[in-house]
Amino acid sequence: MRRAALLFYLPILISVVVISCTQHQDHSHHHAAATTADEQQFLPPQWAVNANIYEVNIRQYSPEGTFAAFTEDLPRLQEMGVRILWLMPIHPIGELNRKGTLGSYYSIRDYTAINPEFGDKGDFAELVETAHGLGMKVILDWVANHTAWDAVWTETNPEFYLTDEDGNFFPPVDDWEDVIQLDVNNRDMWEAMIQAMEYWVREYDIDGFRADVAYMVPLEFWITVRERLEQFKPMFMLAEAEEPELHQAFDMSYTWELAQTMRDFGAGSATLADLDAALENNFNRFHKRDFRMVFTTNHDENSWQGGDRDLYGDNFKNFAVFAATVWGMPLIYNGQESGLNQQLEFFEKDEIQWDEYKYQDFYTTLLDLNTRNQALFNGEIGGHFKKMATDKDQYIFAYKRIGHHEQVMTILNFSDEERSFTFKDGHEGSWTNVFDSSEMEISSQVTIGPNSYYLLERVYMSH
Repeated sequence: MRRAALLFYLPILISVVVISCTQHQDHSHHHAAATTADEQQFLPPQWAVNANIYEVNIRQYSPEGTFAAFTEDLPRLQEMGVRILWLMPIHPIGELNRKGTLGSYYSIRDYTAINPEFGDKGDFAELVETAHGLGMKVILDWVANHTAWDAVWTETNPEFYLTDEDGNFFPPVDDWEDVIQLDVNNRDMWEAMIQAMEYWVREYDIDGFRADVAYMVPLEFWITVRERLEQFKPMFMLAEAEEPELHQAFDMSYTWELAQTMRDFGAGSATLADLDAALENNFNRFHKRDFRMVFTTNHDENSWQGGDRDLYGDNFKNFAVFAATVWGMPLIYNGQESGLNQQLEFFEKDEIQWDEYKYQDFYTTLLDLNTRNQALFNGEIGGHFKKMATDKDQYIFAYKRIGHHEQVMTILNFSDEERSFTFKDGHEGSWTNVFDSSEMEISSQVTIGPNSYYLLERVYMSH
């Protein structure tokens, strides 16, 4: 545990815990409790406390599909309020058994090389340096479970792979036929993999990694990775997983169950009661200090499930507000600020249609609130969650985030009609509308338009 980071967190944690215990004991959902003092071995970097994350698909981001073209757009993303850039894999893609024309980003040939379609290492260095200069962090997507069939290691270190009874390589999953399974228990492979990860931190000053299918690789490996990488700088680690125990090595995990329920609601096969249950399960399984990534889409959901309108219809903005305020770190997938209503091809060139950035201001407002309002901060420092029951809960989903001196109230109408409702517990008071800065009085009865939201905030003093 880093002493400097602990000294930074300690005063904030003490003040939040004291206020929480004395003022808001009845307002919060109870999170899972730690079972041992050693469960959290690493603290998130200080800069991650109020960060958000933006996923970048270099291939589809621009007509050129290059680092240089993406770098030119960084000032716009900074203005939108983006804090963490998650770059999908940047490595050369396998040719043997390749899917489609361009192949999967997750079929890695060489862990220390650059996909020449994106540019060269100088272009990548410029991207990272520019992002850092604009106050953003950069994390790389890392595939530790498998490689391409024609990866460098298949020639130099075939012992790094599992083989069948005939001595042949094989895919980890039947329909992942463009990749082959590494022997994830081979300690020599661990060392080579960790050295490759260290290379990108040492040479390019990257700020962390998103671990592809992290749950398929032993936890001990990831703990070793974190120990080694922390020797360079504070790291931010995102696990593509939803196993609580992985938070022993990772800062953040996926809210897969919640995301599936959101999509099911969009498809008409789930209710708001199901959404509430998924959220409650989230609280029950994870400790409050665990960062959780909340998303409406990402590269997988978009390419295999559908565009934003396909998934959520007229409730897309409601779910975007939900993802930015409920509990966790919001993810934006590139293109959503223009309304990502296309289903991007995964193995072919299919550039994002940027149009007029119609949701740019919308996301800018959400990210600004998420960054500056302590009630929405990540982990233990963030405010408690309180569900607000109404007499129209089949249509209305309302809740507060209650921080030290700040509160956020979110009211979402998921129905296609204007709704008037009352809060069962009484939540009257004066608030500020986040989107237009107008004052809003919440009375005993509230009326809200179809498929719309109120996002409100206020500052209050504890007694």
